Amino acid sequence: MDKRIIRLRDRLYEAAGIQTAIAVSFTLIFSLVIVLLSLVLYSQFSARSRGMNIDSTERFLNQTRTSLEDYLRSMRRFSDAMYYTSIKNSDLDESGLYSELNLMYEANKDDLISFAIFSDDGTLISAVPVSVRKEGADPSSQEWFQAAMEEVENLHFSVPHVQNLFEETAGQYHWVISLSRSIQLTRGGVPGMGVLLVDMNFSRIAQMLARANEDSSYQYIYLCDRDGSIIYHPRQRLIEEGLFREDALAAASRPDGTYENIGSGQGQITVVKTVSYTGWKLISVIPEAGWQLGMGRFRYLVILLISLTLIGVIGITQLVSRQISRPLLQLNESVRDLESGNLYPEIYIGGSREVRHLGQTVEASVRRIRALMQDLVVQQELKRQSELDALQSQINPHFLYNTLDSVVWMIEGGHDQEAVRMIGDLASLLRISISQGRTIIPVADEIRHARAYMEIQKIRYRNTFEVDFEVSPEVESMATVKLIIQPILENAIYYGVREMDGEGEIRVRAYLEGGDVWIDVEDNGIGIPEDQAKRLLTERSRELVHGNGVGLLNVHSRIRLRFGQDYGLVIESEPDEGTRVRIHLPAIPYRETLEAELSSGAGKEGADGEQG
Repeated sequence: MDKRIIRLRDRLYEAAGIQTAIAVSFTLIFSLVIVLLSLVLYSQFSARSRGMNIDSTERFLNQTRTSLEDYLRSMRRFSDAMYYTSIKNSDLDESGLYSELNLMYEANKDDLISFAIFSDDGTLISAVPVSVRKEGADPSSQEWFQAAMEEVENLHFSVPHVQNLFEETAGQYHWVISLSRSIQLTRGGVPGMGVLLVDMNFSRIAQMLARANEDSSYQYIYLCDRDGSIIYHPRQRLIEEGLFREDALAAASRPDGTYENIGSGQGQITVVKTVSYTGWKLISVIPEAGWQLGMGRFRYLVILLISLTLIGVIGITQLVSRQISRPLLQLNESVRDLESGNLYPEIYIGGSREVRHLGQTVEASVRRIRALMQDLVVQQELKRQSELDALQSQINPHFLYNTLDSVVWMIEGGHDQEAVRMIGDLASLLRISISQGRTIIPVADEIRHARAYMEIQKIRYRNTFEVDFEVSPEVESMATVKLIIQPILENAIYYGVREMDGEGEIRVRAYLEGGDVWIDVEDNGIGIPEDQAKRLLTERSRELVHGNGVGLLNVHSRIRLRFGQDYGLVIESEPDEGTRVRIHLPAIPYRETLEAELSSGAGKEGADGEQG
């Protein structure tokens, strides 16, 4: 039997591997220990659950009782202030006393319904804010009046009732708790005895207890007097309709403390607290369902602890098992880092001799890959620069031939001054085109190049069109790829205004917009269809461009090669409405571009070439 178990264990190790076998073994052992400890822990929690629920209920009930006593104490202080400050030392027949009492009422009217002063035979002396007594209402026959006259040293609180002494002007009826006390009073200089009645707003107490019941999720709180008459109960309507029964008399007859199964309340815990000044009983009832809810919370806590501990055990077993295969795991992470695209990973070299040799081999391979990638980057940069140089070197020999032919024609025709000016413009144009070998020039130089070009064209075409340049001063110092305006002007002449009868207009505007440089070349020529305009900046535009000149696609490509895909040309055109070509460039000062070229050696080589 033992041999079979050993063979089964060996097969498990062979099938699962060392790391999995160790992890499973540790997990089973620790899980057994955790289950045993959890059972013991749960039994301890069950034993303490009852005490914790009772302690929590008592603390909550004490807080509610304190709030209720604070409110009653404030009413008692109000009664004392009214009696000792205004009534005892004043003659009630004086006219100013009613104003003083009215001011005291206004300051406390949120908590009061009314207060009144009666003589010892029940005669109404004064009342605020009402003074018309109901017919048949005899204060001397009511319990609060008799209690005040019998126990002159005490304050007496009644149970909630509808205020029934005075006529309400708005037809409203208020539930009140009456605070009464015996007082000494003076009328017309004659001392005597009387009763001070303060009707407190019962809704304040009801709101206070309602909030307490809202804060208690599985128990309820009610208030009764010492005789068991309910003052407030959250299920008052159910009690009145006979749908719910509360044995308040049994609870009120007990002293403060905690009791189980009082009266007919089987399976419940009752906590009793006495409210000072009144003898009222504040009672909290924890039903059996609430008790089970408390036990359930402990159960969930135990389950949570077991789950967290099992997670910790699994983590520990994984850590221990991983320590055995740590060298291979770390080398594997290095390879994953390389796979994610990091060409400079930290290759782990450690562990046994075989693992170290494998790490050294991977590290050598990474070095070779980096060298090949660097060579590829250099080749791509050279290719990009070659493409840019090739595009830049495309000069229109046809334009140069026509210009020189026009010069020969002018000289033969005796137009020497015009020929000299045309040769000067051509020299200026070629000088700017060379630009000391640099491909980036200021916008001001590019504008001068465009002006020279247009002067030559105007002479060639005998001023059959007008040209207007509008350049913002802040744009002139910005950097641009050279020879980008002239090809667009050439298109505007050849395909826009050349065929017009002396009314051709070409407008060049350079300005800043949205933090970038914009150069617009606009003509009022024949325009082109929208679908054809969209194809001008694609490879298919070669089918639309005649001759071998530097076309729009050339300019668009050079700008994007230099500044990125966010820049280039935008073409807007409609037939018979003209065409506008917008050049979009980044707002980079030329000085910064020149310094960057000089630091890389490009500017120096260009300068040397110019001098040679």
